[in-house]
Amino acid sequence: MSSPSPTLLRIAIVGSGAVGCYYGGRLAQHGNDVRFLMRSDYGHVKQHGLEVRSHLGDFKLPQVSCHRSTAEIGLCDLVIIAMKATANEELPDLLPPLLKPGTMILTLQNGLGSDDFLAEHFGTERVLGGLCFVCINRIAPGVIHHMAQGRIALGEHSGAPQARTEALAAEFLRCGIDCIVETSLIAARWKKLVWNIPFNGLSIAAGCIDTAAILASPALEERVRELMREIIETAGQLGHAIPLSLIDDMIERTRTMTCYKPSSLIDFLGGREIEIEPIWGEPVRRAKAAGLAMPRVEALYQELCALVEARGLAKAAVPS
Repeated sequence: MSSPSPTLLRIAIVGSGAVGCYYGGRLAQHGNDVRFLMRSDYGHVKQHGLEVRSHLGDFKLPQVSCHRSTAEIGLCDLVIIAMKATANEELPDLLPPLLKPGTMILTLQNGLGSDDFLAEHFGTERVLGGLCFVCINRIAPGVIHHMAQGRIALGEHSGAPQARTEALAAEFLRCGIDCIVETSLIAARWKKLVWNIPFNGLSIAAGCIDTAAILASPALEERVRELMREIIETAGQLGHAIPLSLIDDMIERTRTMTCYKPSSLIDFLGGREIEIEPIWGEPVRRAKAAGLAMPRVEALYQELCALVEARGLAKAAVPS
């Protein structure tokens, strides 16, 4: 464990799945007071602690501050939202017991819309967003497997980075979490969609296959590239410049993940809700509102909607 920091935080993790447990675990490992809101894993973690198996080095937290309600957690300096966007309607009731003047809310959720939802309910001044570039799965109760990457790209909902943004990034770095500060959160969100839309989507639409199988097919790799190009061009027309060179970079990075199952595929196979609206629906709607078309993304969106409907899985509501 590293030496104590003068900026130790009391942190609530709302959504203690793979992402919440990994990043919350890292923050707790290095001295922060991290309190996990847990449901299905509560009993196991309360008794046995939290285990992270990581390519950067395994670690275990034998004693974890886990709770069944946010009222038990109490007031915090930072609230990290790591639950699926499918459950956002719960947040107006969950978060108030955690909030005091100055409490930051950091959403690590995928897609578009969650930052706006939180700002509408809790105030723009509280809200930050983080983009997680990480290969991670929950493989058993209280056990997280971190396979590759791990960077968080951090930004302010209200605009340019502030002193608190830089301070939070510095604390993440101290805790062994690769972190950068983005000048534009919305641009960073579009950048992450360049990966999420094709790989999460095609992993389901192409027959429930992993990233290696997608890239092993010339036809599917070409579709990945076409989707990526359309997303980048649309983002550029909306004022969020992303270089086309990102296509080759992302594909080559994905090859190093080998047989990685994206989170949407895991949810689909497990019969859970899919974040269809934030990841695929909302970008299409925002493009249309600006008079732009995203035919390839929209086609994939419709495919996924049909597959989810056929399986009887609910999809995430449109963020309000």
